[in-house]
Amino acid sequence: MSAWTDALDSALYAITRGHAVFPLSANKTPAIRSPHQSGHGCKGDCGQPGHGVHDATTDPARARHLFDLAPRATGYGIACGGRMIGLDLDRKNGVDGVATLHRLAAEHGFEVPRTLTVCTPSGGFHLWFAAPGGTAVPNSAGRLGPGIDVRGTGGYLVGPGSRGRNGLYGLHPSLGEVDVQPAPGLLLRLMLPAPVSRPRPVLLPRSGGGGRVLEGLVRVVAEAAEGTRNDRLFWAAAKAWAHVRDGHIAAGDVEAALVAAAVGTGLGEGEARRTVASAQRGTGVAA
Repeated sequence: MSAWTDALDSALYAITRGHAVFPLSANKTPAIRSPHQSGHGCKGDCGQPGHGVHDATTDPARARHLFDLAPRATGYGIACGGRMIGLDLDRKNGVDGVATLHRLAAEHGFEVPRTLTVCTPSGGFHLWFAAPGGTAVPNSAGRLGPGIDVRGTGGYLVGPGSRGRNGLYGLHPSLGEVDVQPAPGLLLRLMLPAPVSRPRPVLLPRSGGGGRVLEGLVRVVAEAAEGTRNDRLFWAAAKAWAHVRDGHIAAGDVEAALVAAAVGTGLGEGEARRTVASAQRGTGVAA
């Protein structure tokens, strides 16, 4: 049989296991050319094929149609996101994603289950995990650690039975076709974005011009973009301490208000306090 036939048969079998599939080229990229010009934002809403992972289907007839449109396909993709997450563990160029995963497991106290595992031609592995419904896991490359890429919403894995330019993707010989296991909760937590810090509620003086000035300086810090946060904090703190020196703002209000605003933007509390203290020394206000 041809590589195209093998890929189609493997994709149809994956559908029987509940996975959404679409055809891939030997380069592991979508095999159907996009109907749009570069830079389009369509994710299949136009109804035409050629949208990569957004073409993925669990309908056998639709899958056959997609493969008919991709006569050079030699593989297929398994759509991730929703209830399916993939870990791509690279083992090449001095990087060992398997070792990184085991180190994470030891550090964070979880066990890596014997889940469905696909061996890649380069010596790495794709681990398939199930996730609770409604969990939006983002794609990432190296964020968990060297050699680990996460395939989540909008991502895909190369399915077993696919053939790339460097060889065949196949089930792990020691595991075979085991069931996809739930992702360990502690591992899943590492895959998710860090929670956004929120400013601590700070009661600012509401009477007099000093209170309004401090509110304005707090707003400058709270609205600072990443890369400007520390500079904005120092500027606002210097202005605030100058008002303290002139008797317009109470000294006890300045540090709590500005540090809380800075922490809310993502700065560490220690760093924020040091910056505020540095600005205080520069204005000559006694500590």
